[in-house]
Amino acid sequence: MNILNRYLIKETTYNVLLIMAGLLALFAFLDLLQELESVGKGSYGIGKIILFVLLSAPGHIYEIVPVSVLIGTIYSLGQFSRSSELIIFRVSGLSIVNIGLSLLRIGLVFALMTFIVGEMITPMTEKTAKRMRVKAIDSIIAQDFRSGLWVKDGKSFVNVEQVLPDAQLVNIHIYRFDENFQMTGIDKAKTGTFNGENWALTALTQTSLSKTTVKSDYLETAQWKSLIRPELLNILLVTPERMSAWNLYSYISHLTKNKQKTSRYEIALWAKLVYPMASLVMIVLALPFGFLQQRSGGVANKLFAGVMLGILYQVLNRVSLHLGLLNDWSAFTSAIIPTFLFLIAGIFMLMWVEAQ
Repeated sequence: MNILNRYLIKETTYNVLLIMAGLLALFAFLDLLQELESVGKGSYGIGKIILFVLLSAPGHIYEIVPVSVLIGTIYSLGQFSRSSELIIFRVSGLSIVNIGLSLLRIGLVFALMTFIVGEMITPMTEKTAKRMRVKAIDSIIAQDFRSGLWVKDGKSFVNVEQVLPDAQLVNIHIYRFDENFQMTGIDKAKTGTFNGENWALTALTQTSLSKTTVKSDYLETAQWKSLIRPELLNILLVTPERMSAWNLYSYISHLTKNKQKTSRYEIALWAKLVYPMASLVMIVLALPFGFLQQRSGGVANKLFAGVMLGILYQVLNRVSLHLGLLNDWSAFTSAIIPTFLFLIAGIFMLMWVEAQ
């Protein structure tokens, strides 16, 4: 790597990180303002609010990396153009393609960063933050309906009124069915604690139903073998978009085995795999702006255009995912459309600039 390439990469990386820090500070401030409304609820004080904001930061980093790459690269190229350094690069033998390849190295680094943060860090910090928040405020993790959480478990349907932060189940109702979807029994337990293989239930009342009789038994403790695992319940703490690809795949397999709809999680899985490539696409999209500066000056104007393009990408990405879910599109198609469109736009802009 020659001196010009090192200089180009160094300056661009610095500006991308600077933009990322600014956006992250903005999102952290907005999170802080939102959480201040909950001060005093339970044991949720200023210290825990600050911790919540810090734990939420990786999720914001995951979201803003592509936008930061786009704005930071446009700004760097604009500065190079303004000081005539791009002309020096070209005279020194660097073509637009050579400059683009150098910048793509930066895009690749940030793409890997996006994948690592989204796959390894965000799911853990997001879950920890929400677990801490709900434990401090009301000690209940999630209630999907007013009656609690509903999960299909083989031939049974399970209703859990409360899931505590330590994954303990409170007020469990198990509705058992046979192959013909005839109810065969109802089990009710006060609590359930996972012991590594099965759930240990307390105060269990088992009611068995037949065509002619109804039989009830009461047990102080009992073992319940179920497909439900604490890690599946932990999914309640993290939205599909913030889950890791592996957890998404595992949960999709669980839903498939229970013949439940998996569209939302399949779309989230493909989005998780496609999204890191956005950093590379943003480099391609930003590259023409540097050479447009030479003819139509105004770093601020091009920087504003970069901000608008970054916002447009995030909006299109969300709209595409929601439309895919509503219209039952292919999960891969829903996830790839915005990134593909921006890649095509970047390539056409490069071709236009090169032809001038």
